[in-house]
Amino acid sequence: MDTSIAIPSSSHAADSIRLQVGGMTCASCVARVEKALAKVPGVASAAVNLATEVATVQAAATVPVAALAAAIEKAGYSATPLAAQAPSPALAPRTGWLPDWWPVAVSSVLTLPLVAPMLLQLLGIAWMLPGWAQLALATPVQFWLGARFYRAGWKAVRAGSGNMDLLVALGTSAAYGLSAYLLLQHAEHDGMTPHLYFEASAAVITLVLLGKWLEGRAKRQTTDAIRALNALRPTTARVRRRGRDGEATVDIEIPVERVAPGDLVVVRPGDRIPVDGAVVEGRSHVDESLITGESLPVAKAPGAGVTGGSVNAEGLLLVETLAVGAETTLARIIRMVESAQAAKAPIQRVVDRVSAVFVPVVLGIALVTFGAWLALAGDAERALINAVAVLVIACPCALGLATPTAIMAGTGVAARRGILIKDALALELAHSIATVAFDKTGTLTDGKPALVATLPADGIARDELLRLAAALQSTSQHPLARAVLDAARAERLALPPVRDAQALPGRGLEATVAGQSLLLGSGRLLHELGLAAEGTLADEAARLEQQGRTLAWLIRRDDNAPRLLGLLAFGDTIKAWSQPAIARLRQLGVQTVMLTGDNRGAAQVVADALGIAEVHAGVLPGDKAAVVQGLRTGGRIVAMVGDGINDAPSLAAADVGIAMGSGADVAMETAGITLMRGDPRLVADAIDVSRRTYAKIKQGLFWAFAYNVLGIPLAALGMLSPVIAGAAMAFSSVSVVTNALLLRRWRGAADMRTTA
Repeated sequence: MDTSIAIPSSSHAADSIRLQVGGMTCASCVARVEKALAKVPGVASAAVNLATEVATVQAAATVPVAALAAAIEKAGYSATPLAAQAPSPALAPRTGWLPDWWPVAVSSVLTLPLVAPMLLQLLGIAWMLPGWAQLALATPVQFWLGARFYRAGWKAVRAGSGNMDLLVALGTSAAYGLSAYLLLQHAEHDGMTPHLYFEASAAVITLVLLGKWLEGRAKRQTTDAIRALNALRPTTARVRRRGRDGEATVDIEIPVERVAPGDLVVVRPGDRIPVDGAVVEGRSHVDESLITGESLPVAKAPGAGVTGGSVNAEGLLLVETLAVGAETTLARIIRMVESAQAAKAPIQRVVDRVSAVFVPVVLGIALVTFGAWLALAGDAERALINAVAVLVIACPCALGLATPTAIMAGTGVAARRGILIKDALALELAHSIATVAFDKTGTLTDGKPALVATLPADGIARDELLRLAAALQSTSQHPLARAVLDAARAERLALPPVRDAQALPGRGLEATVAGQSLLLGSGRLLHELGLAAEGTLADEAARLEQQGRTLAWLIRRDDNAPRLLGLLAFGDTIKAWSQPAIARLRQLGVQTVMLTGDNRGAAQVVADALGIAEVHAGVLPGDKAAVVQGLRTGGRIVAMVGDGINDAPSLAAADVGIAMGSGADVAMETAGITLMRGDPRLVADAIDVSRRTYAKIKQGLFWAFAYNVLGIPLAALGMLSPVIAGAAMAFSSVSVVTNALLLRRWRGAADMRTTA
């Protein structure tokens, strides 16, 4: 079976501009960059993803990229344009000679002697570094390793807003400044070193650096799917060209970007296929698991389609190139996944509104805390330390990361299982799907005729009936003929010789098979010959016709007196995984409906076999959208699953359109979710992964809000030291990202291969 995949080429809009944004640290930064981009004339919309550090701008063609970059830089950040099909470099591993953890390591070494007295005190050991030694250790941590917070915080102030860096810079500077003041004022006073807070400022910076490093590592793991797909892109191809003499051929290796449509590419066993194309010569099996999620190798023969990035197994293949570079299925898949990961889910709007006022509110709370403690306790040191704790614990990082990291992890793991989610809106809506409407042909069924019944007349063996019919059909290219031959081949029947074959237009065909004159045709042919089915054969024929089956009658001319040998019934067979798919949807509490243009009998047979209660039969293509609209009454979220051109209107009418990847481009272009292989179980998997992703978003936002709702009051009441506050703040971001990463362990029902 040909499992080649088509992905719509227009999945990346021409007016979409992507820029890599440097220097963002929290949700406040995201809001500021989006606001700056929105002010540029000609910009329709701008969405910034904190996890990938990429801004996606929808703008008129006349808007220069330089103007967008200038707006970002004016807001205090760096901007680098990205090519339309280029992957984001933000999360790529460092290529410098120093590891990316060196600031954390150096800061930890300098901070450890400062916090050691706190740890030793728990063991009953009283020890403290001299004040000047503390100053010497804390200063490089504050102004060298912590310089990034000052730079980013100053840029935020210049832009008239605030961010996490500003809170950290203000809080640690206050603790460091207070300590330096006390040291200068009371150094060696009465022979005692005064209580200083250098350990608080240094520990907070160290913990924040550690948190950002762990967060960066976790964020890189959310993009594993994209990196795995990018790794599938071969860099070279072996192309067969004619030699100089014009006759002999030669195989040459060239960069894949120089391959053109029509070129013949040689794919050796074990090689990765460099282009999309069709097999011209050779037979083999191809591993398409990272592209379609299909765990088993797929057989390929001449005429079969192959997808660039898949791996050839045991045979040598000669492939005619159909698409290369940005037009290959793999490139389009990568763009689709990146587009979904860059998109902003509707739930993120709540976070945007909160982050817009978050930092100013926190600064206000810190000032109130300082004033209240100073007025009520009269202790300026205690008042300042509590205000510092408020500034440090109030980190909006977790708020900004909760939604994008969950979406990246969810869409990434879905893509690796053969489910392409076009945008965040489709992902968010899919978790609420209450009804799934299936097109029948090509979605729940194979979409091609198959022999479903072979009924011989009295005195004729079934195998003999099939053997003679298959021999007769071996002279035809009709789809029904292929179905008969496939059935005979499956039963390993030897076919007798055929001669003098001729078509009977509108009725069937006639030929001499093993010395017998045989005819195979429709009921019209049967009627013209004056024959009629009797008894059980007539009853079965009536039953099969009521089910919408196509009947063909085998007739033998005996001394010019025709004799009925039996009938063959054809129908569209149900896919092996359709019944488990419907059962899985029922387990998820989702209602299933079937829409089809077929007659009621044929539709009801399929529905009864699958356990679908609601059937809309005889529906014209233009009326399917109206049926879907009717299913949406009462606010129910409805998904439509289809694969043909005639399904495009109904896919658009549904809340979530789900297209089979083996279908038409227009269907996939209209759909919000594309299934990379024609396995209906992926519908339930798409809903399941959406529900789990949405749950992770809600969990991340809950914990992000909870840290601040609980932490800020505790800090203001003096119940948290700056060190504990810094640890909690760092842990909040890491825990939110790590929780989202648990999605990578998800496995769908379609991964559980069983014998159907």
